[in-house]
Amino acid sequence: MIDCRIDRLLSWATELLTDSETARLDAEVLLCHILQKDRSFLFTWPEHELSEQQLSDFKQLVVQRQKGTPVAYLTGERDFWTLKLAVSPATLIPRPDTELLVEQALAKELPENATVADLGTGTGAIALAMASEQRQWTVVGVDKFKDAVKLAEQNARNNSINNVTFYQGSWCEALPDDNYHMIVSNPPYICSDDKHLSQGDVRFEPETALASGADGLDDIRIIIQQAVSKLQNGGWLLLEHGYHQAESIQQLMRHAGFSRVSTVQDLSGHDRVTQGQLFF
Repeated sequence: MIDCRIDRLLSWATELLTDSETARLDAEVLLCHILQKDRSFLFTWPEHELSEQQLSDFKQLVVQRQKGTPVAYLTGERDFWTLKLAVSPATLIPRPDTELLVEQALAKELPENATVADLGTGTGAIALAMASEQRQWTVVGVDKFKDAVKLAEQNARNNSINNVTFYQGSWCEALPDDNYHMIVSNPPYICSDDKHLSQGDVRFEPETALASGADGLDDIRIIIQQAVSKLQNGGWLLLEHGYHQAESIQQLMRHAGFSRVSTVQDLSGHDRVTQGQLFF
């Protein structure tokens, strides 16, 4: 018989989730989801007892997490930037590392009414974060998959963000105009035979949002090539990528005509975002 007190339930769940590097946090997030409370409630009221239905629901979530299902898919949401985003198995789960891409985009000196595009938008995380910070910008997000576009539109409504529009289509081909001040993307960049695709939370995410050819650069090559005809003179291209890909991407961008090409590292000291500016 499982005790229904918060403190004992958290201990029980943490012991079960041994395969997770964040077992205690996972348990807390799942329990908060069931209770519809924030984490401070767990610490303030450790003796609080769950109802039978709440206990049953929590146990089911813990079992699913034990099997590897990502917490974000179990709760249906993920925090990103200052936003709370709905997520689904149709899209990649937004990750904290990607906030570096948003930071770099917002740091660019663009016109007050800049037009900016986010390619492979998924949940809309990057597009919505930029649009929420720069309400005068016109932001466009594109994704190849209809379900992702619908989810991004839902997230825009949920966060009351009105200066962003989403389109279905492949990379720059889906953009309705060809005069963008900046294009950003967190595209698939994992090598197709990478062993990590069959490990951890990644197992449950769509491979089309993760893998991109033998060297992981197939989609990035397409984006760089297409962006040349979509950017204004002086326009920026920013790409998130894997820790070992910066040199190759810098070469691709320079070959395509970009200048001021540089790479920014994340908080772990890994190369994460490569950017360049196009002049003609």
